[in-house]
Amino acid sequence: MKNCADAKRIVIKIGTSTLAHQTGRLNIQRMERLVKVIADLKNAGKEIVLVSSGAIGIGAGKLGLPEKPQDLSGKQACAAVGQCELMYIYDKYFAEYNHTVAQVLLTLDVLNRDYVINTFTRLLAMNVLPIVNENDTVAVDEIVVGDNDTLSAMVCELIHGDLLVILSDIDGVYDDDPHKNPDAALIHEIPEVNDQIEALAKGAGSKLGTGGMATKIHAAKLGIQAGFATVIMSGQQPEQLYELFAGKQVGTRIGS
Repeated sequence: MKNCADAKRIVIKIGTSTLAHQTGRLNIQRMERLVKVIADLKNAGKEIVLVSSGAIGIGAGKLGLPEKPQDLSGKQACAAVGQCELMYIYDKYFAEYNHTVAQVLLTLDVLNRDYVINTFTRLLAMNVLPIVNENDTVAVDEIVVGDNDTLSAMVCELIHGDLLVILSDIDGVYDDDPHKNPDAALIHEIPEVNDQIEALAKGAGSKLGTGGMATKIHAAKLGIQAGFATVIMSGQQPEQLYELFAGKQVGTRIGS
């Protein structure tokens, strides 16, 4: 499937930096626009699973913390507060476009269980939009995935998805660090992930998120192994998803 317009079953991963301001509070305007676009894509016949970060960061913002806690129990507490807020907003906004959402919280130990696969299959058959996050409230080292970029690739493989779209705070993969080099050029097509591409992915994410470009490249590598392509693109302009699914070149496509 070379043309993204042909993708039927799609996993869209949304990072904390797309959903929230630097304060950790929800970016309401962007979230409203994002929900509208995804609802419209579903109306057009796309099957979509949303993997949404943001619970810990939004929880930290709601609790008035300047940044995410570094200790496990603090992260879990923020996740418990933030996940409620996150799902409340998703449910409210998608309901305005007559779409039903479902919360699916996962940990590594259940990801490949038949009952999880069956749940996704039934939800999609019922035209429900599954919204997935790692179950950060109870996850410990033994069962943690670690970042939602990797989780989104694992979910895409699990549901036999056609395409993974990772919405980030950057337009895609550049040939140099665009924050330091104004002449850095966006790479539109990456057929395979090699050492050179992995070297380009070094760098940290935002202070509220858990990943950077390295985790996105890792997710794309998992996608290549599983047989689906990954597009890394900016989440700052959700309307660009229309361009992507119209077959236009948006962001960086990794894999065939």
